[in-house]
Amino acid sequence: MADHKESKMEELAHKIHSKISSPSSSSDSDEDKRSHARAVALKAKVYRLFGREKPLHQVLGAGKPADILLWRNKKLSGGVLGGVTSLWFLFEMLDYHLITLICHLMILALSVLFLWSNASNFINKSCNP
Repeated sequence: MADHKESKMEELAHKIHSKISSPSSSSDSDEDKRSHARAVALKAKVYRLFGREKPLHQVLGAGKPADILLWRNKKLSGGVLGGVTSLWFLFEMLDYHLITLICHLMILALSVLFLWSNASNFINKSCNP
């Protein structure tokens, strides 16, 4: 009986060794191939960041924001980084406040609109004799 168990163990070890050494051999059944494919898929999931299945670009929305965050458009990403850094510098280092910034931007916009409207009156004026 002990010999029978040893022979079964040897047979099992031989099957495992043959499957490991040649997983795509012709002796594999369809079920073995499917289970092998599932094991490979599970193994691939384990090695991806946070176990995700989609690429990171698709996870982020696959649009302009994803391109900016992944630095695919380097000029735009650099501009966004520069703008955010300047805002951080204004608010944190110079102790500037958001309400003050909004008020100054509105005053600037009002001044530009006022000058534009006055300049357009002088430019579009025709001389009548």
